Amino acid sequence: MATNRKKPIVVPPRATIDIGSNTVRLVIYGGPARAPAVLHNEKVTARLGKAVAETGLLSEKARNAALASLRRYRALLRLKGVEQIEVVATAAVRDAANGQEFLAAVEAMGFAPRLLSGEEEAVTSAHGVIGAFPQAKGVVGDLGGGSLELVDIENGQCRHGISMPLGTLRLPALRAEGEVAFARKVAKALTKADWQVEPGSTLYLVGGSLRAFARYAMDHAGWPIDDPHGFAIDAAAADKLARPLARVSPESLAPIANVSASRLAGLPDAAALISVLVKTLQPSRLVFSAWGLREGLLWEAMPAHVRSQDPLVAGIADFVRDEGISPGTATMVAGWTASASLSDGAERRERLRLSAIMLCLASAMVEPNLRPDLARDWALRKRWIGASARDRAMLAAALVANTGKTELPQDLLRIASEEQLREAVAWGLATRLCRRFSGCTAQGLTGSSLHAEGDRLILTVSDEIAALVNDGTERDLRALANFMALKPEIRIG
Repeated sequence: MATNRKKPIVVPPRATIDIGSNTVRLVIYGGPARAPAVLHNEKVTARLGKAVAETGLLSEKARNAALASLRRYRALLRLKGVEQIEVVATAAVRDAANGQEFLAAVEAMGFAPRLLSGEEEAVTSAHGVIGAFPQAKGVVGDLGGGSLELVDIENGQCRHGISMPLGTLRLPALRAEGEVAFARKVAKALTKADWQVEPGSTLYLVGGSLRAFARYAMDHAGWPIDDPHGFAIDAAAADKLARPLARVSPESLAPIANVSASRLAGLPDAAALISVLVKTLQPSRLVFSAWGLREGLLWEAMPAHVRSQDPLVAGIADFVRDEGISPGTATMVAGWTASASLSDGAERRERLRLSAIMLCLASAMVEPNLRPDLARDWALRKRWIGASARDRAMLAAALVANTGKTELPQDLLRIASEEQLREAVAWGLATRLCRRFSGCTAQGLTGSSLHAEGDRLILTVSDEIAALVNDGTERDLRALANFMALKPEIRIG
């Protein structure tokens, strides 16, 4: 197989430090600028906002815990040689009377912290959602420890960003007087902020507590995908889950995979807030995002030409380089196999087909005993920014077909239509034919072609490379042609 072992352009590692109301988190990113990969991620639960909600001041205990974590982060970043560092502080520091004193201590460590206003925090989180979902339209809700931010998004733009004191650290007290009083308090906060939204929109939800609810919903439904990023649920179905969950004591909840004990304990509070937001904002569906404030900071620093890239293609292209697959080779294969595309040629679908081809080519470089699990692990479990559940199912179908099989796991039909899966199977079969026949070599690809003509699928091969045609080529062409309800034909010369 033709490969390109040249090293990709190195993007210097960059770090963000988010001094939040509940945690102080450091994330170091690497990889492609459009689809950054997390190289290091750690947090300290300092709970800066707890005392602020009660006394208006950062407590000494919380302040010391936060500063100790920041000293560690400073040392770690120095040892790792990370120079691009952005530090932001949000609701707790913003609302505390001694917040400026705390920021001065952070500056003394060599950081340059930026205190975000409520609107800036809302807009930056929304930029993270826009980066993850380029076509996003609706409302972004980001739930942190000290506040809930809401902002409208459409066509890559934000408007009317607000911040309300409805963070996870405040929810227990706000809920103490019962459901009716809690709903009234949320409605009052929205009215005070002069917030209105068009009913029937999409509500994009950001924050660890909200993603814990997504995992709860996924677990309840036996969802075949275990990454909450991109999980979508009808608003009525979400409310049906949230209302009884809000009344459950945290101690009685069964453990949920990848949900920490602290997140599990706050799940009823998050469910109560979701129920009120559904009733108040009247969205048609909820979509959960792993990208928020920190990724919004990255998005804001991206040049326009980087923002315009497809995040799924960028992420998969970087991923398959470790297997020696170049985007250039995959693009050539995409051109060679175009006749096997059953779609209307829409640009978004072609980008998905290119992504599937890259994964199929990379899977052929993996040890044979590991390949059976790749459809699940690469397509359904790995986090891909810019991929919907349907996209993931189609990637999985292509990977299965790339092994020569057309029988798919039934779970895929829950997240994609039979027609969409058939299309992806054709991608996988065509890629299999291409790589096994030509080795994905430049001469093999340019000296041959695949095209449909009437009721036939014809592989034309030049005399110079006719020796590449063998029994395996005939079998792979026949499998693809039969799947497409065509008759196979090989023409030499």
